Amino acid sequence: QVQLVESGGGLVHAGGSLRLSCAASGSSFEFYIMDWYRQAPGKQRELVATITSGGTTNYADSVKGRCTISRDNAKNTLYLQMNSLKPEDSAVYFCRARAYPSDYWGQGTQVTVSS
Repeated sequence: QVQLVESGGGLVHAGGSLRLSCAASGSSFEFYIMDWYRQAPGKQRELVATITSGGTTNYADSVKGRCTISRDNAKNTLYLQMNSLKPEDSAVYFCRARAYPSDYWGQGTQVTVSS
């Protein structure tokens, strides 16, 4: 069992930066594929970034070049550094840990970017 708790969200002006964190409890964090998702009001949840257990990363086109996903396995923590934020980045951001058949989600942290 893994519990995920996101933090670091908040209100920021366009062009600003935020670093989101996702703290994982439980064992074997290093073996999970970790994702960041986001969901804006009235929209579907979308994948923002992924990092594998080996450190390979992938990004949605909408955030490529502006966001960096990373993980610290010693601290059981996932990060998302977001720079050059835009109003369209406003959403609830969720982290996800998956290693088939296990699949865990956090409860999310709100990011609001003002224009």
